[in-house]
Amino acid sequence: MSSQVPADAEAVDLAGIEALAVELAALAGREVTAAFGTIFTVRYKTGPQDVLSLRDPVSEIDRNVEILIRERLAARFPDHGIIGEELAERPARNSKFVWAVDPIDGTTNFVNGFPLFAASIGVLQLGRPVAGAVWCSVSHALHAGVYHARTGGSLRFNGEDVTPKLNAAVLRRLAGVPVVANTDEAGWETRKTGSAALECALVAAGLLEVSRFAAPNIWDVAGGVALVQAGGGVAREYDGARWLPMESFTPFARAQEKPDLRFWRRAMIVGTPQAVARMCD
Repeated sequence: MSSQVPADAEAVDLAGIEALAVELAALAGREVTAAFGTIFTVRYKTGPQDVLSLRDPVSEIDRNVEILIRERLAARFPDHGIIGEELAERPARNSKFVWAVDPIDGTTNFVNGFPLFAASIGVLQLGRPVAGAVWCSVSHALHAGVYHARTGGSLRFNGEDVTPKLNAAVLRRLAGVPVVANTDEAGWETRKTGSAALECALVAAGLLEVSRFAAPNIWDVAGGVALVQAGGGVAREYDGARWLPMESFTPFARAQEKPDLRFWRRAMIVGTPQAVARMCD
Protein backbone atom coordinates (compact mmCIF):
# COMPACT_ATOMS: atom_id res chain seq x y z
CA MET A 1 0.00 0.00 0.00
CA SER A 2 1.38 3.39 -0.95
CA SER A 3 1.89 5.95 1.82
CA GLN A 4 2.49 8.79 -0.61
CA VAL A 5 0.92 12.07 0.44
CA PRO A 6 -1.56 13.43 -2.16
CA ALA A 7 -0.09 16.13 -4.35
CA ASP A 8 -2.66 18.70 -3.23
CA ALA A 9 -2.13 18.03 0.46
CA GLU A 10 -0.29 20.66 2.46
CA ALA A 11 1.40 20.10 5.80
CA VAL A 12 0.16 22.82 8.09
CA ASP A 13 1.65 23.48 11.51
CA LEU A 14 -1.65 24.28 13.20
CA ALA A 15 -0.09 23.73 16.62
CA GLY A 16 2.49 26.42 15.82
CA ILE A 17 -0.19 28.72 14.43
CA GLU A 18 -2.31 28.27 17.55
CA ALA A 19 0.70 28.92 19.78
CA LEU A 20 1.44 32.21 18.01
CA ALA A 21 -2.24 33.20 18.17
CA VAL A 22 -2.12 32.62 21.94
CA GLU A 23 1.08 34.64 22.20
CA LEU A 24 -0.46 37.55 20.28
CA ALA A 25 -3.72 37.48 22.25
CA ALA A 26 -1.76 37.43 25.52
CA LEU A 27 0.38 40.33 24.28
CA ALA A 28 -2.75 42.33 23.55
CA GLY A 29 -4.15 41.43 26.95
CA ARG A 30 -1.04 42.70 28.74
CA GLU A 31 -1.07 45.99 26.84
CA VAL A 32 -4.78 46.50 27.41
CA THR A 33 -4.50 45.67 31.11
CA ALA A 34 -1.64 48.12 31.55
CA ALA A 35 -3.64 50.90 29.89
CA PHE A 36 -6.97 50.17 31.56
CA GLY A 37 -8.06 52.96 33.86
CA THR A 38 -5.44 55.45 32.62
CA ILE A 39 -6.04 58.56 30.53
CA PHE A 40 -5.42 58.02 26.82
CA THR A 41 -6.46 59.47 23.48
CA VAL A 42 -9.86 58.44 22.13
CA ARG A 43 -11.07 59.27 18.64
CA TYR A 44 -14.18 58.35 16.65
CA LYS A 45 -14.08 56.68 13.27
CA THR A 46 -16.88 58.43 11.45
CA GLY A 47 -17.70 62.04 10.66
CA PRO A 48 -18.87 64.72 13.06
CA GLN A 49 -19.66 63.86 16.63
CA ASP A 50 -23.32 63.01 16.35
CA VAL A 51 -25.08 60.21 18.20
CA LEU A 52 -24.28 57.56 15.59
CA SER A 53 -20.59 58.42 15.20
CA LEU A 54 -20.08 58.31 18.96
CA ARG A 55 -20.97 54.61 18.93
CA ASP A 56 -17.70 53.73 17.20
CA PRO A 57 -14.75 54.85 19.35
CA VAL A 58 -11.13 53.75 18.96
CA SER A 59 -8.36 54.35 21.46
CA GLU A 60 -4.67 54.87 20.81
CA ILE A 61 -4.19 51.50 22.51
CA ASP A 62 -6.08 49.71 19.69
CA ARG A 63 -3.72 51.04 17.05
CA ASN A 64 -0.52 50.52 19.05
CA VAL A 65 -1.40 46.92 19.87
CA GLU A 66 -2.27 46.11 16.27
CA ILE A 67 1.11 47.46 15.14
CA LEU A 68 2.85 45.15 17.63
CA ILE A 69 0.78 42.17 16.48
CA ARG A 70 1.54 42.85 12.82
CA GLU A 71 5.27 43.02 13.55
CA ARG A 72 5.26 39.69 15.41
CA LEU A 73 3.17 38.00 12.73
CA ALA A 74 5.37 39.28 9.87
CA ALA A 75 8.45 37.93 11.62
CA ARG A 76 6.95 34.46 12.09
CA PHE A 77 4.68 33.99 9.07
CA PRO A 78 5.64 36.64 6.47
CA ASP A 79 3.61 34.85 3.78
CA HIS A 80 0.34 35.00 5.75
CA GLY A 81 -2.23 37.71 5.20
CA ILE A 82 -3.72 39.88 7.92
CA ILE A 83 -6.96 41.81 8.35
CA GLY A 84 -6.87 44.25 11.23
CA GLU A 85 -9.59 46.53 12.49
CA GLU A 86 -7.39 49.60 12.88
CA LEU A 87 -5.02 49.47 9.89
CA ALA A 88 -6.10 48.95 6.28
CA GLU A 89 -2.81 47.49 5.01
CA ARG A 90 -3.25 44.00 3.57
CA PRO A 91 0.12 42.19 3.24
CA ALA A 92 0.10 38.81 1.47
CA ARG A 93 -3.46 39.45 0.29
CA ASN A 94 -3.58 36.24 -1.79
CA SER A 95 -2.31 33.92 0.94
CA LYS A 96 -4.31 30.82 1.86
CA PHE A 97 -3.92 31.91 5.49
CA VAL A 98 -5.41 35.14 6.80
CA TRP A 99 -5.23 36.38 10.39
CA ALA A 100 -8.18 38.50 11.52
CA VAL A 101 -7.15 40.72 14.42
CA ASP A 102 -9.12 42.89 16.82
CA PRO A 103 -6.84 44.42 19.49
CA ILE A 104 -9.80 45.44 21.67
CA ASP A 105 -13.29 44.15 20.99
CA GLY A 106 -15.62 46.09 23.24
CA THR A 107 -13.78 49.40 22.93
CA THR A 108 -16.74 51.40 24.21
CA ASN A 109 -16.62 49.35 27.41
CA PHE A 110 -12.85 49.77 27.60
CA VAL A 111 -12.75 53.55 27.20
CA ASN A 112 -15.46 53.90 29.84
CA GLY A 113 -13.61 51.72 32.32
CA PHE A 114 -16.30 49.00 32.14
CA PRO A 115 -14.36 45.72 32.47
CA LEU A 116 -15.96 43.60 29.75
CA PHE A 117 -13.83 43.39 26.60
CA ALA A 118 -11.54 41.04 24.69
CA ALA A 119 -8.64 40.83 22.24
CA SER A 120 -9.31 38.46 19.36
CA ILE A 121 -6.97 36.60 17.02
CA GLY A 122 -8.57 34.39 14.38
CA VAL A 123 -6.77 32.37 11.70
CA LEU A 124 -8.56 31.43 8.48
CA GLN A 125 -7.42 28.93 5.86
CA LEU A 126 -9.21 29.72 2.60
CA GLY A 127 -11.86 31.43 4.71
CA ARG A 128 -12.35 28.53 7.13
CA PRO A 129 -11.54 29.14 10.83
CA VAL A 130 -8.67 26.82 11.77
CA ALA A 131 -7.36 28.48 14.95
CA GLY A 132 -8.40 31.14 17.40
CA ALA A 133 -7.21 32.81 20.57
CA VAL A 134 -9.33 35.29 22.52
CA TRP A 135 -7.98 37.08 25.57
CA CYS A 136 -10.93 37.87 27.83
CA SER A 137 -11.10 40.31 30.71
CA VAL A 138 -13.43 37.84 32.49
CA SER A 139 -13.73 34.07 32.33
CA HIS A 140 -15.18 30.95 33.93
CA ALA A 141 -12.13 31.04 36.23
CA LEU A 142 -12.97 34.53 37.55
CA HIS A 143 -9.81 36.06 36.11
CA ALA A 144 -8.52 37.25 32.75
CA GLY A 145 -6.94 34.79 30.35
CA VAL A 146 -6.82 33.35 26.84
CA TYR A 147 -9.33 30.87 25.45
CA HIS A 148 -7.78 29.11 22.47
CA ALA A 149 -8.25 26.21 20.05
CA ARG A 150 -7.32 24.81 16.66
CA THR A 151 -8.99 22.44 14.24
CA GLY A 152 -8.68 18.92 15.58
CA GLY A 153 -7.82 20.13 19.07
CA SER A 154 -9.77 20.85 22.22
CA LEU A 155 -10.91 24.12 23.70
CA ARG A 156 -8.33 25.40 26.19
CA PHE A 157 -7.95 28.25 28.64
CA ASN A 158 -4.37 29.34 29.38
CA GLY A 159 -3.21 25.95 28.12
CA GLU A 160 -5.58 23.86 30.22
CA ASP A 161 -8.36 21.79 28.68
CA VAL A 162 -11.76 23.39 29.32
CA THR A 163 -14.73 21.10 29.78
CA PRO A 164 -17.92 23.05 30.48
CA LYS A 165 -19.59 21.91 33.69
CA LEU A 166 -23.32 22.40 33.32
CA ASN A 167 -25.58 22.23 36.34
CA ALA A 168 -28.59 20.09 35.40
CA ALA A 169 -30.64 21.91 38.03
CA VAL A 170 -30.37 25.15 36.02
CA LEU A 171 -33.38 25.04 33.73
CA ARG A 172 -33.10 28.57 32.32
CA ARG A 173 -29.84 29.26 30.49
CA LEU A 174 -28.34 32.53 29.24
CA ALA A 175 -28.36 33.94 25.71
CA GLY A 176 -26.36 36.88 24.36
CA VAL A 177 -28.42 39.21 22.18
CA PRO A 178 -27.78 42.51 20.35
CA VAL A 179 -30.54 44.34 22.23
CA VAL A 180 -31.75 43.25 25.66
CA ALA A 181 -35.48 43.69 26.15
CA ASN A 182 -37.77 43.02 29.09
CA THR A 183 -39.46 40.18 27.22
CA ASP A 184 -38.24 36.58 27.15
CA GLU A 185 -36.47 35.22 24.09
CA ALA A 186 -37.48 31.60 23.62
CA GLY A 187 -37.20 31.04 27.35
CA TRP A 188 -33.65 32.32 27.80
CA GLU A 189 -32.44 34.99 30.19
CA THR A 190 -30.80 37.52 27.86
CA ARG A 191 -27.54 39.41 28.29
CA LYS A 192 -25.54 41.97 26.28
CA THR A 193 -21.81 42.28 27.00
CA GLY A 194 -20.83 44.74 24.27
CA SER A 195 -18.16 42.39 22.87
CA ALA A 196 -18.86 39.73 20.24
CA ALA A 197 -15.44 38.12 20.77
CA LEU A 198 -16.05 37.84 24.50
CA GLU A 199 -19.50 36.34 23.96
CA CYS A 200 -18.13 33.75 21.51
CA ALA A 201 -15.59 32.67 24.13
CA LEU A 202 -18.27 32.48 26.82
CA VAL A 203 -20.44 30.39 24.49
CA ALA A 204 -17.53 28.06 23.78
CA ALA A 205 -16.91 27.65 27.52
CA GLY A 206 -20.59 26.94 28.20
CA LEU A 207 -21.33 30.11 30.18
CA LEU A 208 -23.75 31.30 27.51
CA GLU A 209 -25.81 28.70 25.65
CA VAL A 210 -26.18 30.80 22.53
CA SER A 211 -25.43 34.30 21.25
CA ARG A 212 -26.71 36.36 18.34
CA PHE A 213 -24.88 39.27 16.70
CA ALA A 214 -26.58 41.87 14.50
CA ALA A 215 -23.75 42.74 12.09
CA PRO A 216 -20.29 41.80 13.37
CA ASN A 217 -17.10 42.43 11.43
CA ILE A 218 -14.87 39.50 10.57
CA TRP A 219 -12.26 40.53 13.14
CA ASP A 220 -14.94 40.50 15.86
CA VAL A 221 -15.84 36.83 15.43
CA ALA A 222 -13.21 34.94 13.40
CA GLY A 223 -11.29 33.84 16.49
CA GLY A 224 -14.45 33.17 18.45
CA VAL A 225 -15.97 30.90 15.81
CA ALA A 226 -12.91 28.64 16.03
CA LEU A 227 -13.42 28.42 19.80
CA VAL A 228 -17.13 27.66 19.50
CA GLN A 229 -16.50 24.88 16.99
CA ALA A 230 -13.79 23.35 19.16
CA GLY A 231 -16.24 23.36 22.06
CA GLY A 232 -18.79 21.39 20.04
CA GLY A 233 -20.88 24.39 18.99
CA VAL A 234 -21.95 25.65 15.58
CA ALA A 235 -22.37 28.95 13.75
CA ARG A 236 -25.01 30.17 11.32
CA GLU A 237 -25.11 33.36 9.26
CA TYR A 238 -28.09 35.21 7.79
CA ASP A 239 -28.05 35.81 4.03
CA GLY A 240 -30.99 38.22 4.09
CA ALA A 241 -33.61 35.50 3.73
CA ARG A 242 -32.59 32.55 5.89
CA TRP A 243 -30.09 31.28 8.43
CA LEU A 244 -27.40 29.13 6.79
CA PRO A 245 -24.85 26.79 8.38
CA MET A 246 -21.51 28.58 8.41
CA GLU A 247 -18.26 26.73 7.83
CA SER A 248 -16.22 29.55 6.30
CA PHE A 249 -16.15 33.30 5.73
CA THR A 250 -16.88 34.46 2.18
CA PRO A 251 -15.28 37.55 0.60
CA PHE A 252 -17.79 40.35 0.00
CA ALA A 253 -17.61 43.19 -2.52
CA ARG A 254 -18.19 46.82 -1.58
CA ALA A 255 -18.59 50.04 -3.62
CA GLN A 256 -16.42 49.54 -6.69
CA GLU A 257 -13.92 47.36 -4.82
CA LYS A 258 -13.02 43.73 -5.42
CA PRO A 259 -14.46 41.04 -3.11
CA ASP A 260 -12.46 40.91 0.10
CA LEU A 261 -12.77 39.04 3.39
CA ARG A 262 -12.38 42.41 5.10
CA PHE A 263 -15.87 43.38 3.90
CA TRP A 264 -17.65 40.33 5.31
CA ARG A 265 -20.42 41.44 7.63
CA ARG A 266 -23.52 39.41 8.41
CA ALA A 267 -25.86 38.62 11.25
CA MET A 268 -24.63 35.51 13.04
CA ILE A 269 -25.67 33.06 15.73
CA VAL A 270 -23.27 30.79 17.64
CA GLY A 271 -24.03 28.22 20.30
CA THR A 272 -24.91 24.62 20.93
CA PRO A 273 -26.50 22.97 17.87
CA GLN A 274 -29.87 22.69 19.62
CA ALA A 275 -29.87 26.29 20.89
CA VAL A 276 -28.80 27.73 17.54
CA ALA A 277 -31.56 25.82 15.75
CA ARG A 278 -34.11 27.05 18.28
CA MET A 279 -33.00 30.68 18.01
CA CYS A 280 -33.05 30.53 14.20
CA ASP A 281 -36.63 29.28 14.33
